[in-house]
Amino acid sequence: MQSFARAVVIGGGVVGVSTLYHLARKGWTDAVLIERKELTSGSTWHAAGLLPLFNLSYSVGQLHKYSVRFYKELQEETGMNVGFSNVTNIRLARTKDRMDEYRYYAGIAETIGVPVKFLTPEELKEVWPLCETDGILGALQHPEDGYIQPADLTQALAKGARDRGAKIYRHTTVSAIERLPNGHWKVVTDKGDIECEHIVSATGNFARKTGAMVGLDVPVIPVEHQYIVTEPHPAILERRRQGLPEMGVLRESDSGWYMREEAGGLILGPYEKGAPVCYVDGPDPESEYELFQEELERLMPHIETAIARVPAFGEVGIKKVYNGAIAYTPDGSPIVGPAPGLDNFWLNEGHSFGITAAGGAGWQLAEWMVDGAPTVDMVGVDPRRFGPYASEGYLKAKNEEAYSNVFTMHYPDEERLAGRPLKTSPSYERQKQLGGVFGSVYGWERANWFAPEGYEVPAEELSVGADVLLGENHPPADYTGRIRERWSFRRSNYFEHVGNEVRNVTERVGLLDMTPFAKALVTGPGAREWLDGLFANRIPKKRGRIALCHLLTETGGVKAEFTLYERREGEFYLVSGGALESIDHDTMRRLLPKDGSVTFRTITQTTGVLVLAGPRSRDVLAKLTRADLSNAAFPWLTGQRISVGPVGLDALRVNFVGELGWELHHPIEMQNALYDLLMEAGAEFGIKPFGIRAMGAMALEKSYRQIPRELSIEYNALESGLERFVHPAKGAFLGRDAVVACQENGYRWKFATLEVHGIEDVDARGSEPIHKDGVLIGRVTNGGYGWRVGKSLALAMLKPDFAADGTTMEISILGKAYRATVIPESPFDADNAVLRA
Repeated sequence: MQSFARAVVIGGGVVGVSTLYHLARKGWTDAVLIERKELTSGSTWHAAGLLPLFNLSYSVGQLHKYSVRFYKELQEETGMNVGFSNVTNIRLARTKDRMDEYRYYAGIAETIGVPVKFLTPEELKEVWPLCETDGILGALQHPEDGYIQPADLTQALAKGARDRGAKIYRHTTVSAIERLPNGHWKVVTDKGDIECEHIVSATGNFARKTGAMVGLDVPVIPVEHQYIVTEPHPAILERRRQGLPEMGVLRESDSGWYMREEAGGLILGPYEKGAPVCYVDGPDPESEYELFQEELERLMPHIETAIARVPAFGEVGIKKVYNGAIAYTPDGSPIVGPAPGLDNFWLNEGHSFGITAAGGAGWQLAEWMVDGAPTVDMVGVDPRRFGPYASEGYLKAKNEEAYSNVFTMHYPDEERLAGRPLKTSPSYERQKQLGGVFGSVYGWERANWFAPEGYEVPAEELSVGADVLLGENHPPADYTGRIRERWSFRRSNYFEHVGNEVRNVTERVGLLDMTPFAKALVTGPGAREWLDGLFANRIPKKRGRIALCHLLTETGGVKAEFTLYERREGEFYLVSGGALESIDHDTMRRLLPKDGSVTFRTITQTTGVLVLAGPRSRDVLAKLTRADLSNAAFPWLTGQRISVGPVGLDALRVNFVGELGWELHHPIEMQNALYDLLMEAGAEFGIKPFGIRAMGAMALEKSYRQIPRELSIEYNALESGLERFVHPAKGAFLGRDAVVACQENGYRWKFATLEVHGIEDVDARGSEPIHKDGVLIGRVTNGGYGWRVGKSLALAMLKPDFAADGTTMEISILGKAYRATVIPESPFDADNAVLRA
């Protein structure tokens, strides 16, 4: 074994070998891969080889698109047959909600360049004659989809990597990983040690064992997945004799299974409830090509629906039942990117659809490692999207939940309940008493909206309209014993209640708990200089001023956004989105100067945040503090240390709703005292709590950008409309050269706010395609109803020629074209007169 390599990839499944291939293709030809047994001897060998392009994530969809295209190119490059059967993929719909899901996805697919086609039941019968069409409303077909032979694909990737100089060491076991004084890594194996600059963990079922070697608690635990292979069926054999095309991969989403042809028979792969996690402590060190005992009883409801849909499935015997481990994460998406807290240690793990994702994940991880940043926004798969809260018990509950929900409808407003509540702010119980309906972000419970006392969804709205296995459009009854929310791709039951919350904030005063905000302190003699060299905005020279600051990539994209406030001399308080805490804080720590002149400390757990907003917010606060709250003494975009009753806190005159108000950042142990004081003092002014959905609706009316929607590494900061927050003239900062180049060379995209006309029961939500005269000119990044302006709104990234005010275009929302017009930014209070009131 060689003694040194630029990068060592651990794990010889399809994901690891793809990573090696792409590193070699990027020029790291001295990369090596270490595999404890044979290539593909983990989960890859028993994978069904499906290539589902369908994914409601804009970023993951791009990875899957790349994979399918790349696998065809790989076959030509290496001369090795990868076993790609381009038979198409067909998803059936039995309910209106399922058709809405497919129409929503079709919009995403168009924006990333994936062709789809809708089939009528009659057209379905033509391409899948063994399928009964009773109860089918329609189907979605991917013409470029199909399946592949995982072992053949992996061997082709291995050949391509070796042809570029990379090496693969099989039958070599990693026993330890050590950090060397020079910053390199040492990989200890039974065939010798190898020093390297970078390590990639792509160890599948061994992910947690590999992570433990370097002190990582990797949020991956596999789940058992079963699929059934039947004996040949005469009708399928006859089709082959006649030279008819192979029928596509069939998915009855509403019954939770996939089916495809296999050697003249059929494969059925159900995703059932009750499938257990496995390998919690990792597989046995000697495991290879391992399967579990089958448990067909769990699959019976799916088998019965499969026989009803494809009677031929029930007419042949079972040849083999595979029950193997598939790696899962709490949200079902893989973890691809840097390991938190470790330099040059990378994760490519948790792939529940590893065959589909392997190509794209290897591609983007190689881009990230070699060039310092990916080219696709990877927030949705970043390993750091989970935090320390993702313990073993949490993973077991959430990963089993994720598996059982593979085929459920993924409503944009769904909130899954396993492992919750987990992290709660002190006022959580008070919010429950006031009607809070909660969601979760980064493990925190947050009130999405507040239901009136005794409210529940009418029973007639709790059915999707068909007797299907996966027909739930709502969560279970909550702590009130009632079902208070119905999920939908359209305006749902909470729509009017969110409007009432917005109205109360606009006319009176509201209180919002934003404790999940990520919060940190930056201190030390070099703090100001360091921050100024990172952020695109100027750091306020006067203490107490607040600035919105962006951390850019070298290519000018937006990596992170912080509210910055120097609360004491040389002590800078940074606030960012709660969902991004681990990503943002780990990114900042990696950029710290090596001389110890700056310290970075996370204080999220010890600091609560309550947002007091509305025209009467000053009146409420004035009853509780001696501080002068006038505009002259406490202007917009400033902060002060004040006392509210007995609670000492930092009051920041800023918020994300566009109303007069303050964020009250306080010691978390004092939150209930503060909450009660504000509610009591605000009673005479009509104070009521409001939730995240009302906040989002109001932010939309202000054209406020969010990561990873309008703010993304895929768009230059200027293209995202951040001109007033980006100052190339101030001197050097990360991404400055790219910003200047964008100014000189012109924009590829331009941020715009749109009014959508003719809306009745549906608003844009994000990722919808935008057309002008039939030509795709952009995509929606966010959308909803603006209650204060009385309009359906959308934020978008458009081709620059179409971003001028007054330009008309069409947005496709759930398959229907709606006229839209570019309007001036911030349709509510464009001059910020309300904020400055």
